[in-house]
Amino acid sequence: MSKTWRLLLLIAGTFVFAVLALVVANSQDHSSMPGMDHSQMTMPQGSEQTGAQEIGHTMQSMSSKHVDMGPHMKMTELRPPKPGDQERADKIVAELRTSIAKYQDYHAALDDGYKIFLPNVKMPMKHFTNWNYAVEALFHFNPDHPTSLLYEQHGDSYKLIGAMYTAPKRYTEDDLDKRVPLSVAQWHEHVNLCKPPKGQEREMLSPHARFGLAGSIATKGECEAAGGTFYPIIYNWMVHVYPFEKNPQDVWSLERQMPGHQHGH
Repeated sequence: MSKTWRLLLLIAGTFVFAVLALVVANSQDHSSMPGMDHSQMTMPQGSEQTGAQEIGHTMQSMSSKHVDMGPHMKMTELRPPKPGDQERADKIVAELRTSIAKYQDYHAALDDGYKIFLPNVKMPMKHFTNWNYAVEALFHFNPDHPTSLLYEQHGDSYKLIGAMYTAPKRYTEDDLDKRVPLSVAQWHEHVNLCKPPKGQEREMLSPHARFGLAGSIATKGECEAAGGTFYPIIYNWMVHVYPFEKNPQDVWSLERQMPGHQHGH
């Protein structure tokens, strides 16, 4: 599989989380979202609905036609394997599988402090995020405490499929490699966001949008000229893992994050 196609698959699944972080910024205390580059980041009144619409619009377009990844996604490069890399990754997966097994019942996740992003918006994959663990991840990597749990929604219920780890945006690739081997998994972050001026939020829904993570604007100069607010990085490093997959190649899979992807347990 080509690098371009793998990147396309990744952005479809991970676009959701970054946009949601922006949407929730309007309704939560910024201090509850550690690591987010949110200086002066506030979403205008009514933008929550626009953000939800943008999510649905983008997910639909990405699952139905080819979309160029563009300049809004940064990923680590896959490295040649080093001795011990696979064993270290396997240990992370084993610990995670055991620690989150109780969250097969999503009510247990809610009871333990995980919060659902936009519970009333239907999406192929839902993030349940624990901000206490997000704080912990800024200083220490604990395989038992993923920042987010990943669920598929089935009617009024949820099926646990995996988890997401985060790391500080200041981390180098060598730092990330110490948490999860870069020969096994690829971390990603969302970059070069131009938030639209007040009153122009719906422009992000346009097929030829200038603003947002699917927009054509990707530099500070372009953004300021258009009256927007530029954010070089809008969240920390992230990596997805699916510890219940039977095939080893699916555990750190990028394809699993593509809407409509079929898999088996």
